[in-house]
Amino acid sequence: MRLRVREKPSKSCCERVLGNGFSLRRFMNCCITDDTGGPTRSQANETVGVGSELCETGRCGSCKGKGKPVSRRTVLLMLKPELLERAMHGSYSFCSERDCSIVYFEDKGPEHFIVDDLRMRVGVKVKDDPIPLCYCFGFDENHLRDEIERTGSTSIPDKVSGLIRDGLCACEVRNPAGVCCLGEVNKATKRLKLELAVTQNG
Repeated sequence: MRLRVREKPSKSCCERVLGNGFSLRRFMNCCITDDTGGPTRSQANETVGVGSELCETGRCGSCKGKGKPVSRRTVLLMLKPELLERAMHGSYSFCSERDCSIVYFEDKGPEHFIVDDLRMRVGVKVKDDPIPLCYCFGFDENHLRDEIERTGSTSIPDKVSGLIRDGLCACEVRNPAGVCCLGEVNKATKRLKLELAVTQNG
């Protein structure tokens, strides 16, 4: 007699970070990164719900960059309707290389999807405005830039952190990379502040 194991509903970004005794400090920074600026491997697995056997993903067939695990659910939510059938099987990775047109590629197969296959703009793949940063609440680089130019700083990272703390984010279904948006918001903030400082001192 085979026992059926009922799958638990997938947890939200916030629930996964807060669950099982995680501290509030870690919850407030759900995009803790490694030295390369990307999510750590354990966090990537936690975010997309994959086991350790899928930690080592393949490389993008175009740029040869290392992919980051992403759930098929995220891929399906991002693709144009006519392409859904192509992504019904296999495991996928997200290519974050800015100059590469491929967004998703199959880890153990030939299937891949490019920028034009998605229903939305991918912030790390575009160079012209608007450049999305926070897919949950609609902030892009222009929002950060405008506030930094006016005041020298920006309150947007704190706003996003507060909304995450209130359990209102949905990064796993809104962000094409399937991970928390706060990391990109923080990186863009630092970069834009530095650019402003260079311009003012130049």
